[in-house]
Amino acid sequence: MKINDHAPIESYAAHPNRYDKMPYRRCGKSGVLLPALSIGLWHNFGDYDNLANARMVLREAFDLGITHFDLANNYGPPYGSAEENFGRIMKADFSTHRDELFIASKAGYDMWPGPYGVGGSRKYLMSSLDQSLQRMNLDYVDLFYHHCPDPNTPIEETVAALDSIVRQGKALYVGISNYSADQTLAALRMFKELGTPCLIHQARYSMFDRWVEEGLIDVVGQHGVGMITFSPLAQGMLSHRYLNGIPQDSRAADSKSYLPAERVNEFLPKIKRLAEIAEERGQTLSQMALAWLLRDERVTSVLIGASSKEQLRENVVAVENLDFSEKELNTIQQILID
Repeated sequence: MKINDHAPIESYAAHPNRYDKMPYRRCGKSGVLLPALSIGLWHNFGDYDNLANARMVLREAFDLGITHFDLANNYGPPYGSAEENFGRIMKADFSTHRDELFIASKAGYDMWPGPYGVGGSRKYLMSSLDQSLQRMNLDYVDLFYHHCPDPNTPIEETVAALDSIVRQGKALYVGISNYSADQTLAALRMFKELGTPCLIHQARYSMFDRWVEEGLIDVVGQHGVGMITFSPLAQGMLSHRYLNGIPQDSRAADSKSYLPAERVNEFLPKIKRLAEIAEERGQTLSQMALAWLLRDERVTSVLIGASSKEQLRENVVAVENLDFSEKELNTIQQILID
């Protein structure tokens, strides 16, 4: 007898050619290869989002060769819900592909009340990872980050906790995120003393936010550490979304978002000029913005978000044209500094 379900989600079978088109890059001096584009679950995977849609997005990502899924303890909202939902999707669709996936989580920002739910202490990091593993129903993560520097905790304690996490088998690799160049150097010295390498640094980086070029990207390059970038489209500014103003349903129109309308208006002349160059290259502005980050071989991977399969597919097309002429780079540079 068949179940009378008129809207079932079909079982997932991964695309047999999923590794054919996505380029993979070596992460620093490690043995790890990451896809040029990885998927972040910062937005669109919480309890207020559509779980069925989230499931379709992750299926599409894997079919496109994206093997790296990036999470954090407080992704949602509410906090923890992105990991819980990912755990459900993992069990339903990817359990037989666990060894093909590179799953990351993080801790550092506030997660639970009281003095032990935030920061860089050994207590917080190890407790948080245990909670993350439980939410995702995993025995280990491939990568665990300290999400942000904690000025109130000695760097020795934070790095020693990450070292212990690797030695306990709860993470295969560890990394840091949002550290300055000097903070990164201090952490790398500690990692070297303990004998556990720092695999990667995750940093915010886009055409409109280039702080990593003030020393950080040189540090990771010189020390054999990979770099993965987030917010590559500057919260959507580096896309077609705002070419004709601020739509009512956009982030910039939402007073609770991280993107104020004034900032969009400030950058609009640059956005329009960059869009013209992208069109000449046969790309969308978002595709060119992603390619521009990947022009630097020190950037291992770029984290992208997606609210739909169509948006994801559009952005992944960026890997088909990663080359820039000297003239294009000079023109882009002039637009960005004007």
